[in-house]
Amino acid sequence: MTASNILVHRHTLSSRIAITVSLLLILSIPTLPFWASSGQIRLIIELSSLIAIAQMWNLLAGYGGMVSVGQQAFIGAGGYSLFVLSTYAGFNPFLSVPLAMILPALLAAPSYLLLRKLDGPYFAIGTWVLAEVFRLVTGNLSVVNAGSGMTLRAMGQFTAHQREIGLTILCALLLLITVGGTFLILRSRLGLAMMAMRDDPVSAASQGVNVGRMRFGIFVVAAMGTGLAGAIYYMAQLRISPSSGFDPYWSSICIFIVMVGGIGRLEGPIVGALLYFFATRLFGHFGAGYMIFLGLLTLIIALFSPSGVWGLFSRLRDWPWFPVGHKIQYARQRD
Repeated sequence: MTASNILVHRHTLSSRIAITVSLLLILSIPTLPFWASSGQIRLIIELSSLIAIAQMWNLLAGYGGMVSVGQQAFIGAGGYSLFVLSTYAGFNPFLSVPLAMILPALLAAPSYLLLRKLDGPYFAIGTWVLAEVFRLVTGNLSVVNAGSGMTLRAMGQFTAHQREIGLTILCALLLLITVGGTFLILRSRLGLAMMAMRDDPVSAASQGVNVGRMRFGIFVVAAMGTGLAGAIYYMAQLRISPSSGFDPYWSSICIFIVMVGGIGRLEGPIVGALLYFFATRLFGHFGAGYMIFLGLLTLIIALFSPSGVWGLFSRLRDWPWFPVGHKIQYARQRD
């Protein structure tokens, strides 16, 4: 077998189909206000936010090895940034959404410096403590109405149809940035270093990967993406409060989605978000009963398929959606 008989490629038929379908779906989101109902648009906004937040948590835990139970800190920070910029600075709410990533980044940098010496469960507890500190501080700031929360009155200058158009465009951009951006990063040299760090941080460090700097960058990027999703989500809600923006339930959702879908794989959070979304639609009317269903599903996945639903599917069918590695194919020799 000579080198000329070996073909190296990155895409498969399944990945070409998946990427094409994904792009078409994302590009169709801004068309929703012209044919879908307001209720359906709200559901798409919620699903887009869940996918983005879960993808950022997967980047953090699945590639950076940092299990956080305090990502709600950056969801609340992004949401409050949007409300403050629109209310007090007089900025256009839609143009304020990208600026809402600044505060999460500014909070994430010193937070990581405080937490970087912690590992495993200590790191997780540290993130939760920081999130609670942010919630308590926000709940005592009179400038943001303390525990009463804020209402996005600046949205009153737009009609309901204009709001829906703006929100759906932002949702499409959110998915392109979080999912598409992660895909592009993982296919680069930086992504190769991240995957090496995911598999074995010690070996990665011995090969020249600056693990500390890499984790710092991942922590900040994940905070920015999470803050962006929080800003869009609470823009749709038109109201935010410390108890909702910094709700620990956000981290529970992230953990469930990524663990069930498949941690450390780009497809995992998407599959997990879809499962969570449809499970809440199907079983939500049972009250707290659907939480039992989600808990049992998580337990079953953890026991019988630690790599999640996507890992189980990958063992049955080699049909990747977003491949980040290389595949080797041996060409047939001609006579």
